[in-house]
Amino acid sequence: MQLEFHQIDAFTDRPFHGNPAMVYRLDTWLDDELMQRIAAEHNQAETAFVVREAAGWRIRWFTPAVEIPLCGHATLASAHVLFEQYGEPGERLDFSCMSGALGVTREQGRLVLDFPRAHASEILVSEELERILGQKVKAALQGNELLVVLDSEQAVRDCKPDLPALALLDGLGVIVTAPGRKHDFVSRYFAPGIGIDEDPVTGSTHCLLTPYWAGRLGKSELRAYQCSARGGELHCRLDGDRVKIAGQAVLVARGTLYL
Repeated sequence: MQLEFHQIDAFTDRPFHGNPAMVYRLDTWLDDELMQRIAAEHNQAETAFVVREAAGWRIRWFTPAVEIPLCGHATLASAHVLFEQYGEPGERLDFSCMSGALGVTREQGRLVLDFPRAHASEILVSEELERILGQKVKAALQGNELLVVLDSEQAVRDCKPDLPALALLDGLGVIVTAPGRKHDFVSRYFAPGIGIDEDPVTGSTHCLLTPYWAGRLGKSELRAYQCSARGGELHCRLDGDRVKIAGQAVLVARGTLYL
């Protein structure tokens, strides 16, 4: 069996920036264990598999270690592949996934994700959390992810967490965030518990970051920057119970997997 794959850098318009993802457009689903092994072989933060179902596409995402319920950058990458490599017509793609219905539209040279808003509740800040992050924490909120607010952009950039200890915290991973110098807010994302020490640019975390900063800053449209080593810019808009996350993507490689 031979399977075609594409490697896309998402949330950037330049190769070797943003967040890389592998994308497979399949005719039928592979065995779950095989998809997990393929993701481990590529060893990227996420490998996406898409299959046409009914009027849209079913999408699934695998880290090198586990399947996850939602991924922004690999959805952006999948839409780029379907539009640009397979010639899907129109300006919108509809996806279904473990987290419900998702959409991606082409608007003014960008791809816009239509994702569900995420919710979190404020929790007490512990000394243990500050020890793990090596930073003073202003606030913390717990949902599917742990959202941690730091004092400044520089504190976010300087954060060097104890990754084995962080992997034991509740939630898929830990988001650290602060007001930005040139952007409305900045963030980084650590998820060693699911096989990702640090994700370069994470669309799904902005489902939580966007409503948080929209409330803090009193505005619904926000410019965000994930200040990892690769870095990436996201344009976010809170729209009721949905979050719109816009970015660009670029093809960097394509090939064939032989099984």
